[in-house]
Amino acid sequence: MCTGIRFTNTAGSMYFGRNLDWTQGYGERVVVTPPAACVPAAFDRPRDLDPAHAHAVIGMGIVALGTPLYFDCGNDAGLAVAGLNFPQSAHYAPDASGDKDAVNVAAYEFPLWVARNFSTLAEVRAALAHVTVVAKAISPQLPVANLHWLIGDKTGSIVVECMADGLHVWEDDADVLTNEPDFGWQRTNLRNYLTLTDTEPAAATWGAAKLAPFGSGMGLQGIPGDYSGPARFVKAAFVNSRYPAKDAEKDNVTRLFRTLGAVAVPDGVARMADGSFEKTLYTSCFSAESLTYYHATYDDPQIRAYPLASCDLTATEPVFAPEAA
Repeated sequence: MCTGIRFTNTAGSMYFGRNLDWTQGYGERVVVTPPAACVPAAFDRPRDLDPAHAHAVIGMGIVALGTPLYFDCGNDAGLAVAGLNFPQSAHYAPDASGDKDAVNVAAYEFPLWVARNFSTLAEVRAALAHVTVVAKAISPQLPVANLHWLIGDKTGSIVVECMADGLHVWEDDADVLTNEPDFGWQRTNLRNYLTLTDTEPAAATWGAAKLAPFGSGMGLQGIPGDYSGPARFVKAAFVNSRYPAKDAEKDNVTRLFRTLGAVAVPDGVARMADGSFEKTLYTSCFSAESLTYYHATYDDPQIRAYPLASCDLTATEPVFAPEAA
């Protein structure tokens, strides 16, 4: 499972990141797709932007058959997208739409399609009105993953879910996404926790007994602490909404990693049906302020930086990003 969040600094620049929680890695690395990179498309999309005006994209993923398969990524315009597990509810179209206005996008290329072709969340919203997400695998060795997506820029975030009754685009005023159930359920569920507070409860008198709080944090009694999708959604939404806005890049990166640390999954506590354990394999952060991708892994918690400016943006194929010196 996974958790994604978005917020802005005091100047209005976006920070966007996620925990990737799973039982195993796939050899993922920080991948850059330069504007001139020749990337095979799953479908003919004449309405895509001219490749000469494509955005540079940086994020975590693997490269298969010349195509970057991004788990999460951001672009040089400050737009970011992340795919999170949605195993029970995701329902893609089995075949491409033949409608003359349809834009067919394979599920595996959706993050790249978003980040490479659009500058703003408003542009993405408009384009999604014509999109059909298709259950097409890039190869037999890489089956279709059941995902939904968090997309954000400095103006806000949306959640895109393909379900049995069609494609849903949710406005995400909580700036959080986890997993099952669907976003509408998760957003409604927050109302069960509206009495949570970051303030210390007042002392109370019960008959002759005078009761005082043990200390700070008692206003959060009742906040869920397990690692399920609903529990992580509530906790991440609360922490993200209460964390003080910051000015400097370092402070905002710290904010993102600390917020996602509140819902990170340690090894040995979230057993899958096959007996394996999920854990937070990595945490990432995309800064639209500096156009830098940051990440830290479970076994190496040091945060590493990959500035887009340090990458070869003239390459004609996807490249692996160098770590900042």
